[in-house]
Amino acid sequence: MTEPPQPPNQPPTPSGYGHLPGPPQPGYGYPPQGANPYAQQPPAGQQPPPPPQPPTAPMQPAVPHPPTSPQGYAFPQTAPMPVTGGPAGPGAGRRKAAILIAAAVAGVLVLGTGGYFVLAGDERETPKPPVAQGSAPADAKPSASPSVDQGDGTGGGRTEQTDLNAERKPGEDKVLWLKTAKLQGPGAGIPTKGQWVVGDTVVKTIDKALYGYAVTDGKEKWKLDVKTEICGLTDQMTGDGKTVLVVRDGEGSSADCNQMKLIDLKAGKEGWTKPIIKENVFDGGGGSVAPTLTGDTVAINRMAGSSAYRISTGDKLFSNSGPTGCQPTSYAAGNGKMLGFATCMDADKTQEVQDADPVTGKTTWSYKLPKGYIVKGVYSVSPIVLDVGVLEFGGKGRGILSLTADGKKRASMQAEGSFEMNCGNSSSDDLQGCGNSTVDGDTLYLRTTTEAGYNNEIVAFDLGTGKAKWRTPAGENKNFFPIKAANGQLVVYRTGGKRDEPGEVLALAAAGGAPKTLLKMPSGPAAKVEGTFISFSPALRAFEDGRYFTSVTNLTAEGKKDERLLMVFGK
Repeated sequence: MTEPPQPPNQPPTPSGYGHLPGPPQPGYGYPPQGANPYAQQPPAGQQPPPPPQPPTAPMQPAVPHPPTSPQGYAFPQTAPMPVTGGPAGPGAGRRKAAILIAAAVAGVLVLGTGGYFVLAGDERETPKPPVAQGSAPADAKPSASPSVDQGDGTGGGRTEQTDLNAERKPGEDKVLWLKTAKLQGPGAGIPTKGQWVVGDTVVKTIDKALYGYAVTDGKEKWKLDVKTEICGLTDQMTGDGKTVLVVRDGEGSSADCNQMKLIDLKAGKEGWTKPIIKENVFDGGGGSVAPTLTGDTVAINRMAGSSAYRISTGDKLFSNSGPTGCQPTSYAAGNGKMLGFATCMDADKTQEVQDADPVTGKTTWSYKLPKGYIVKGVYSVSPIVLDVGVLEFGGKGRGILSLTADGKKRASMQAEGSFEMNCGNSSSDDLQGCGNSTVDGDTLYLRTTTEAGYNNEIVAFDLGTGKAKWRTPAGENKNFFPIKAANGQLVVYRTGGKRDEPGEVLALAAAGGAPKTLLKMPSGPAAKVEGTFISFSPALRAFEDGRYFTSVTNLTAEGKKDERLLMVFGK
């Protein structure tokens, strides 16, 4: 696609920097200035009518364990390791936005070379803020255990036990185990936003602690108490299974979110603990932060700025890098690369995308967005794929752009349909809300949304041309949820077509073709429990070594019923 002519009264584009000159022009992947000529669609819904009960099930409360590692444990310094995964997926209160990729052609939704993206809907859930008090969950087994869902699988608490695999049909796989928790907390509930699968352990955050469970049977391997509220995390890990959390420096509303902790997710041990250094008078406070990892670098994004630290030691690497007047205020990282996003101190307050050396922060190129536009999400750092939208609150102009490795525009994505943006994540700090679920190689995968909340599709885009390569429908009354894009395919979870019908995990090849079934969930009481992880909470999903993991991001913590926390399926 050729670049549009330079608009009048704009400075020339610096050679080699890939700047967008001035306001967007037709064919550039952005909407024209002025009112949106297209009416908004109703916000996308969810799966067909959910079960009336909350995701709870009777079990015995666990006895709290003492921390397994003292604060200040120091890991030996290691060489930089590759980072896996992406920032944590959407949690409670996430913003579900969609883009309508459209052009006015006889009333049909088609995007040609002169088309653009238009925000189509905005659905907001009423979140339960992450305030927590509570204890550990009890151990669980797939059947004949008090911690497994009992009765009819709806959480009603009937006295007889139910084998979740009792009605499994030929060809279906099984529930390996179900973890539940009966906790008492404040009215806002308890956050459980973290989930990592590392080797033979799945790790889950519950309130102010991390729990490591054996992937095979759910037995608790370790517990690590970090003492105060976890206010920042990412689902990224180093190659040797470490991550960085941010916790508050005390209890109460006046506590700041400013303490970084290195966590060994394999061993369940805490490494260094260091404060986030304040960069200006506005830095700090009670808000949450968003870490992002690559190599031996963790960048900490927060409201008043960002800075980078060495993962192995916790030492500061850089902050306020970039050219004078256009210094990044947030970063995105992954695949050995890092991008910075700077709001420049010019008259138009334009935003630049810059490359950033993960060790020094040094910039070698920049890409300037049109006036009034900012990056609202990052689908991938390498290759570079950005979710771009208008800065104005409630503004409807949006586009998805791919850039070259040296910061020049490649293409704007073009297709028919309504698409969820940034995987529903609305946090201004967490730009990487999709994690690693959307881009692999030169292919971008996006799920469509519908008014009914089901019958959606996965659309694969060529990042070089912006055109749709193929689209695959979920099927009647079914819904696709991307899990992981890697190794030339997209792994997705597909819901059943009606209530209490089991879902399945599929692989969609980048080249197209029929989906391949990787895991088929069992029928019967297991399907009822499985459905609650779709209906009642934004769910976290992972598929590793033939096992499917799904967990909730918040517990109501009313202390009355055991709530379903984590469910694992396998062969």
